Amino acid sequence: MELTRRDFLKASAAAAAFAAAGAQALAPRLASAADDKGIKWGKAPCRYCGVGCCVLVGVKDGRIVATKGDPAGPVNKGLNCIKGYFLSKALYGKDRLTHPLIRKGNKMVKASWDEALNLIASKYKEAIAKNGPDSVAIYGSGQWTVFEGYTAVKLFKGGIGTNNVEPNARLCMASAVVGFMNTFGSDEPMGCYDDLDLGDTYILWGANMAEAHPVLFSRLIDNKLKNKKVKIIDIATRRTRTTQMADEYIPMHPQGDLAALNAIAHVILRDKLYDESFVKQHVTFKRGTENQPYGLKDKENPKEEPKPLTFDEYKQLMKQFTPEWAEKLSGIPAKKIEHLAQLYTDKSRKVNSLWTMGVNQHVRGVWVNNLIYNLHLLTGKICKPGENPLSLTGQPSACGTAREVGTFAHRLPADMVVMNEAHRKKTAEIWGIDPKKISPKVGLHTMEMYRAIDRGELKCLWIQCTNPFQSIPNLSRYRKAAQARKAFIVVSDIYPTRSTEVADVILPSASWVEKEGVFGNTERRTQHWFKMVEPPGEAREDSWQLIEFAKRLGHGNLFPYSQKNFHKEMWEEYRKFTIGTGKDLAPYETYFKVRGLRWPVKSNGQETRWRYTDADDPYVKKGEGVKFYKAPGNKATIWFRPYEPPAESPNSEYPFWYCTGRLLEHWHTATMTGRVPELKRAMPGATLEMHPEDAARLGIKNRDKVKVSSRRGSVVLTAEINGRGKPEKGNVFTTFFDETKLINDLCIDAFDPLSKEPDFKKCAVKVEKA
Repeated sequence: MELTRRDFLKASAAAAAFAAAGAQALAPRLASAADDKGIKWGKAPCRYCGVGCCVLVGVKDGRIVATKGDPAGPVNKGLNCIKGYFLSKALYGKDRLTHPLIRKGNKMVKASWDEALNLIASKYKEAIAKNGPDSVAIYGSGQWTVFEGYTAVKLFKGGIGTNNVEPNARLCMASAVVGFMNTFGSDEPMGCYDDLDLGDTYILWGANMAEAHPVLFSRLIDNKLKNKKVKIIDIATRRTRTTQMADEYIPMHPQGDLAALNAIAHVILRDKLYDESFVKQHVTFKRGTENQPYGLKDKENPKEEPKPLTFDEYKQLMKQFTPEWAEKLSGIPAKKIEHLAQLYTDKSRKVNSLWTMGVNQHVRGVWVNNLIYNLHLLTGKICKPGENPLSLTGQPSACGTAREVGTFAHRLPADMVVMNEAHRKKTAEIWGIDPKKISPKVGLHTMEMYRAIDRGELKCLWIQCTNPFQSIPNLSRYRKAAQARKAFIVVSDIYPTRSTEVADVILPSASWVEKEGVFGNTERRTQHWFKMVEPPGEAREDSWQLIEFAKRLGHGNLFPYSQKNFHKEMWEEYRKFTIGTGKDLAPYETYFKVRGLRWPVKSNGQETRWRYTDADDPYVKKGEGVKFYKAPGNKATIWFRPYEPPAESPNSEYPFWYCTGRLLEHWHTATMTGRVPELKRAMPGATLEMHPEDAARLGIKNRDKVKVSSRRGSVVLTAEINGRGKPEKGNVFTTFFDETKLINDLCIDAFDPLSKEPDFKKCAVKVEKA
């Protein structure tokens, strides 16, 4: 039976009461070394999404025996989602990897660490000697700790001399990164989660928060229970559990966000609803390069060539984007667009825009990020408590590691880039190396990295903490290349995956509280945890693996940290990048005592909740109001970004839009959650959500087997009609967690020309009874 909206609100209220009661019940336990059952409790950020929930971890006899939401955790306030409640079981699957394995023929055989690392080093040395440093690479994760990401960046960019370093965050947050950078001159948001408690109008653009960010959604619902003025508007291509709780659901065609956002801005300009003073003082205008390719050809690398605009020129360009024009492209009625413009400009309302993969996994994802920011910059509803745009992150440290450490092919720590000579010099000085060692050439981005394997150009690839041979689009091409042994592939993980099955070497990794670590979440919150249990067998943390590998390559001098103070010494070195940049981190020990701090951390040790405002940001002097101090001229940019079509659209042969995404029970490719019996029972396999009318027309009934095919591949799934998710007519939706159904075989590997992030939300398929 489906929950009604009233049921959900009651449940949320009960959960809040439970959390409050839990705070009192747990207080005495945390004060002592162990509770009356002999369980010792420690704190750690959750292992899954980028929300950064704080959990309490109970350890007894060297094993995690319990986890629960931390009542003192400012993010989740004692709550966990269903995945968080089963964190302990995710580490204790029966098939946990415990020893290094080496491929011999068609079999993987047990090896020692020395044997495995020596083999990896010999293959990398051979490739570098014959083909140069750009013939090798590492592909990491937004689930890497800060230490692991920093080790990889330092070794590959400062030691080996290649920028072929990428995280799987390229698949989920790269468009948000570029959107932040080209609008504000700095990555990461100006607002924080407090806006979920303090605002009253929440406009969700393609974000199923109830399943993808359930704890944050509970904060929205809690706010709604307390404040009758609160409105939640869900703009999406399918009805979800988020829709059930929203005040209004606005269905939209795929790619329709470009048209709708431009039309909202059109109304704001047409009716002079913008904040003239704010725009004049804090904003500049630019027009980017249009009609860029979709990355479907190997080695496409278009460049953005922005041109300045005056406000009058921008207004003139925007006149074409009427609500009536947008209705035809977006499917959103013109009256609804007028209504949204009124909400964004209502001076009595505190407006927040929220989005995630629906915006970022998009062939024009950077543009959509820019267009959302345009609305907040035009109205001045930004950098204020309770009203901000907020891009919701997908992984636990996609911010703290991938973005802040700079594990992308073009980045260095603290927003620096390899193309900038001054940035390379600063990095080299901190690392104690010759600046010439850091290449100014941008490395291979994720899709180009796997294409380079197929072309025979990339000879060695080390994959850590991610499962790309299940998660990347147009998957069949890249799996075939790996299976043909076109490159030497190393995979470090905790369980067998669809990636370990194509590896030449498999290394067992320590996970989560089996090592010490730091994550950084969506709201710039940096959280630390201590090691609490030993990893199984011979498993080792990823940074140890890389440093031992570095020694064998002759780069051990890059890691001169003592064994006793390894993490502190690495942290304090990394922290040098952040001081004085507006991304300031605190001394290492500071994080032991808190449930995280949001940077920039002030000289008095206090965090910053809202950036670019003299009310809270130490880099803005009192009396300056709002100051976008990382942007040229201290002004944010409003971009002219027109509508452009998707890379592929339905036709008579492939009549449906195909969209992929996440769901509540499983995390990404289910490497961990797939080992939790309760989660596996709750959602054992992927299904294909269909609109009832589409299914009836094809003679498909609920739970029928259906064959879904694109120009790239096909997969057989179980049809789900009128389930938890209900796509609009002409759309189908499925999830990518199921390792027995490689649904990304069907996805097109088109990507955004600016962010290089693939579009997992739009390609054309046909559906037929299997």
